Amino acid sequence: MEPYYAGWLSLLPPVIAITLALLTKEVISSLLIGILTGTFIYSVGTNSDVLFMGTIESAFDTMANKVDFNILVFCTLLGALVYTISMAGGTRAYGKWATRRIKSRKAALLSTGGLGAFIFIDDYFNCLTVGTVMKPVTDSYKISRAKLAYIIDATAAPICIIAPISSWAAAVGSNLRTTGAFSSDFAAFVSTIPYNFYALLSIAMVGLICLTNSDFGPMRTAEERAQHGDLGAVDGSSEKQVQPAERGTVWDMLLPIGSLIVFAVLGLLYSGGYWGKDPAFHTMGAAFGNCTAAKALVWASVGALTVSFLLFVPRGLLSFRTFMDGAVEGMKAMLPANIILVLAWTISGVCRDLLQTPIFVQSLVADGGVSGAFLPAIVFLIAGFLSFSTGTAWGTFGILIPIIVPVAQAVDPDLVVVSLSATLAGSVFGDHCSPISDTTILSSAGAGCNHIEHVSTQLGYACIVAFCCFVGYVVAGFTKANLWWSLGSSLVLLLISVFILHMLGNKRAAARETAAIGGNA
Repeated sequence: MEPYYAGWLSLLPPVIAITLALLTKEVISSLLIGILTGTFIYSVGTNSDVLFMGTIESAFDTMANKVDFNILVFCTLLGALVYTISMAGGTRAYGKWATRRIKSRKAALLSTGGLGAFIFIDDYFNCLTVGTVMKPVTDSYKISRAKLAYIIDATAAPICIIAPISSWAAAVGSNLRTTGAFSSDFAAFVSTIPYNFYALLSIAMVGLICLTNSDFGPMRTAEERAQHGDLGAVDGSSEKQVQPAERGTVWDMLLPIGSLIVFAVLGLLYSGGYWGKDPAFHTMGAAFGNCTAAKALVWASVGALTVSFLLFVPRGLLSFRTFMDGAVEGMKAMLPANIILVLAWTISGVCRDLLQTPIFVQSLVADGGVSGAFLPAIVFLIAGFLSFSTGTAWGTFGILIPIIVPVAQAVDPDLVVVSLSATLAGSVFGDHCSPISDTTILSSAGAGCNHIEHVSTQLGYACIVAFCCFVGYVVAGFTKANLWWSLGSSLVLLLISVFILHMLGNKRAAARETAAIGGNA
């Protein structure tokens, strides 16, 4: 299909989808309406002979072109793995074991954040694995599923974007290579890490919330409900249906999950050519930079499911029939997340490939007459807006890096690295909080949390971090990218903001209690 430049109309599909999702709390129909809105605009703009059928045909042709079946297979097989581990009693045994060693609510939160930081290879893998491992622990300390989903989400893409060995580093490196502005793509990526304020401050925010319990806004409400027994688990989630085997041990969870991690790393190296004929990829850094993450994750999930079969069936924890039935049930449990992923990819394709949203954004950047001092901050806002609207960080920095690098070189060469960092930071910010982002979807799925509740509860946290980052990039522009002043001001502002918002939440809670006592008197 030939693209059609729709100008500002290209922003309508994601705006309509996001608005409907937040209003109706139902994401699938909202995404469908957004997709059909976009293909209707496309059909009108291209003078389709049959408007109705042109709208439908464009929608499903785009869907067929944008679906990544490797990711769908990975998510489906991971659902099977999680379900069979629960049936074998591994999840329950691990929960009991971890509860005996994790002695407090704070330790449970920090352990969740630490595990999220440890799994830095790929954000998809991070989202589903951390939720699987930590749900029994956080449930035992009455931590809401919304908070678990936030910690998972805030330690997925933000960790991957500052990890030199990750699928994200490889994607950024490939885009840097197209600019021809850097002698070493890897060195250029590493230089962006200290200035990636959103990633660094998101990690700091997780640590601050875990250590001080300074919740505010909708997240505070979710945590208060959790203390009264309503964790916010999705109705019909797999852990409510599974009848675990009595003889399951901790190893029945650790060995399959551990094998998943090992197989994922080996798969990434293999797909990157580490053992191939080309000596250029015989180092870990080069192999990770050349890898195909989606394929590697499918291989890893198949390997881990095989390990679980060999671990459970011969020992009699599960019969062959029970194991296979459980695997199918686990696959079914991932169906809603897979549907949302497919629709999110489709609406992104409608905006990028059919309506040419990137060209519209490019024209805004090129014609905006941006001042050098404000360049990093403006780049951060544009990247955040585009990523939020399209639900893809990779697509956003893929669009903007070739634009921003030459613009920054022309405006102020001292700001090239910090502007590039602002591009990556804004892309992660939009990806982190967008309802149509794949990592947002997988975080809510991994935590067993309602998707719209996850979006609404973490939005305030993400926006506070983004505001502090914006201020930091303004400071960076005026101080010629002085790291200490820019990052320091962002961090101090974040601490002050969280403290003030938490205190305001305490005052509101006290006022509600006083009103309730007065009403009962």
